[in-house]
Amino acid sequence: MTRSLSEKLSKKEIVEFLGKCWMTHDGMWFYNTFMENGIQSANRINKAAIKSLAPVEIHRFKKLIGVDSIKNYEMFKDFFAKAAEFLIPDFMNIAFEFPGNNIATWKFTEKKCFAYNGISMLGVIDQYECGPIYRIKCWMDALGVAYKVDPDIDKCVMPSKGECFGKMVFQF
Repeated sequence: MTRSLSEKLSKKEIVEFLGKCWMTHDGMWFYNTFMENGIQSANRINKAAIKSLAPVEIHRFKKLIGVDSIKNYEMFKDFFAKAAEFLIPDFMNIAFEFPGNNIATWKFTEKKCFAYNGISMLGVIDQYECGPIYRIKCWMDALGVAYKVDPDIDKCVMPSKGECFGKMVFQF
């Protein structure tokens, strides 16, 4: 008897595959928007798409996980870990940590941010407005969690710093 492809692959392999397909689609619409309308329009439309997608993603994950609201740091860490398992595959090269005191940190490994690599190929990385961190911020807004980001990134910092890292401080 022949096993189906989904039976042959591990859960992690499925998440990686679907994540790559999703990011390729995301990259292709960004590329086509950029080619047709320029980088300013591509940045603006990218952020609009992220902002409108985040509440849908968060609603779906809250329902899937069985959470109505996030009331404290421990609930947030649990929720984020479960959602990240599906939404942040390893190829994205971002590490999140939760060192305590209502803090989450992120770090993209040196020059390996998936968005940095893709936008660099277009030759406009110096004008790119960071989508990945903006998306995380939109998730926090959709969760109704009060937070501050340090540093509050708008433009990609990878060209000037060689890495991207920061922290979010939550107020529960």
